[in-house]
Amino acid sequence: MLAAAEKFFSNHNALPTMPEVASRLLRSFDDDRISLGAIADLVAKDASLAAKVLRLANSARYSPSHTISTLQDAAAALGMDSLRNLSLAACMCGAFPSVPGLDRTLFWRHSLATAGFARILGRMLQLDADTTYLAGLMMRTGQLMMALSDPGQVADVEKHAAEPGSRFSLEMHRFACTHADVTASLAQHWHFPAAMVEAFKDANAPMEIRPFSLMAAVLHMAEVLADAQQSHEDPVKALNTAVPELVAHVHLDLDYLRAKLQAAGDLSSDADLLLH
Repeated sequence: MLAAAEKFFSNHNALPTMPEVASRLLRSFDDDRISLGAIADLVAKDASLAAKVLRLANSARYSPSHTISTLQDAAAALGMDSLRNLSLAACMCGAFPSVPGLDRTLFWRHSLATAGFARILGRMLQLDADTTYLAGLMMRTGQLMMALSDPGQVADVEKHAAEPGSRFSLEMHRFACTHADVTASLAQHWHFPAAMVEAFKDANAPMEIRPFSLMAAVLHMAEVLADAQQSHEDPVKALNTAVPELVAHVHLDLDYLRAKLQAAGDLSSDADLLLH
């Protein structure tokens, strides 16, 4: 499928540039000695990014006990994981332009929800939570590349993707590849870890892939959950309806998942602050 996905990169000018701060934040995942202060210093190098992080740290979701006015305060309030994840989210939102065929706010709300669901599922299934968050955040970015090339077809997919998880098959019928395949190509161009590239590539139909990829399964399930949330359906029920074999294969405790989702609240609530 990657050969079909590569056609969306035939115009090299269309390939978005990964922000330098995002690239350095990505590399920090491999540095066990990285400090909270070092992450804050990285964020501070980009004034627009720093302003967004401060707005997020002061938002109701993080319930600060006092006004946070410096990045150091924001770092202390958010902690390492949230600071890095939110900064990466802000970088990714800024790296891609608005494209015809997709509502930008809805798109990034969905992507943030996918990231949050991937983090919850990753923890439940003993995967690295920060890696699954980043992968979930990236999961649909390939669709932005598709929309740059063929906005009409992408808009038509979104119009007909009423059932959670149906985007994959609708795209395969129209493009001979899916947004996950295009995301895999983008991640390859951006020198993401090979394991994450493979997970994107395998996320279309995880049950058909051997050896089985737990990361790909998490990404597929996280997108189904985000689809359900966006259409105001019961996410857990929708997940078990869309991919019951996958749920059974990974021995997912749906009652525990429901409790974790209820505790997490609105995982897409940061989108408006990240986009402006």
